[in-house]
Amino acid sequence: MTKLDRTISIAPMLDWTDRHDRYFLRLISSKALLYTEMVTTGAILFGDEARHLSFDPAEQPVALQLGGSNAADLAKCAAIGDRYGYQEINLNVGCPSDRVQNGRFGACLMAEPNTVADCVKAMKDTTTLPVTVKNRIGIDDLDSYQHLVDFIGTVTAAGCKTFIIHARKAWLTGLSPKENRTIPPLDYPRVYQLKKDFPDLEIIINGGITTLEEIDVHLDHVDGVMIGREAYQNPYFLAAIDNRYYGLSDESPERQDIIQNMLPYIDREMKKGVPLKSITRHMLGLFQGRPGAKAWRRHISENAHLKDATPSVLKEAAAKIR
Repeated sequence: MTKLDRTISIAPMLDWTDRHDRYFLRLISSKALLYTEMVTTGAILFGDEARHLSFDPAEQPVALQLGGSNAADLAKCAAIGDRYGYQEINLNVGCPSDRVQNGRFGACLMAEPNTVADCVKAMKDTTTLPVTVKNRIGIDDLDSYQHLVDFIGTVTAAGCKTFIIHARKAWLTGLSPKENRTIPPLDYPRVYQLKKDFPDLEIIINGGITTLEEIDVHLDHVDGVMIGREAYQNPYFLAAIDNRYYGLSDESPERQDIIQNMLPYIDREMKKGVPLKSITRHMLGLFQGRPGAKAWRRHISENAHLKDATPSVLKEAAAKIR
């Protein structure tokens, strides 16, 4: 199997990185590794499997992020994800929400490295795909560097070779998930040190990264960079990725071309019953920071939800860009 290139990846973001968003982002960067939203094992095993896991082949390379702590259930879901054609299975050990904690998965699992190790081993036993872990640098009072080292060491022994590390600790009580993305201070040097102490592991850094220059700095210390909110709120930020980090000589796609290339996809999806607004909501940031961005957003927001809305809403919104 060809090694998956994780130089640049787009973070799994709940309610954001669904299949429509990923198709859109793929038109901007052909190389960045894309991740699904976190999908719980229960949603796959007891819900609408196809709705949660189906994706367009054009999205590749794409990885599946799972939420859960039952090794047997995770193993079943990893095998299902393999069957759907995902390139990687990732375990969420970073989400701090109450709902996730109540289900005993996400960031709270940083207190249970042996459980995470059991889950990783079980998944690796059912798939040949890479099994990776996305975690924080700590939680609550379990935030020493030694605890992080012990966690990584235990999970590595179970066969995990790639860790995506959000360079903030998480407070499981007292802060909302939104606050946990901004209030705990970033500690990039701690992630850098982890790479020094585990040179054979692939270490990907995540958290608060918003510019190409910042990516350059991080890549001097770690193996890859995962972009979160910036990739959603300012998606055209990704247009320089292929040339800068993957050596592709093609010019970056123009915004107007991206819109045109979305139209056939939107038409196909709407014929399947997908509302226009479910797709266009991911495109609102396409002109972020450019003249006309506000008019673009307003026209889509005011018209895409209408009962008789058609893809022409995007054409009309694009015509307002000067």
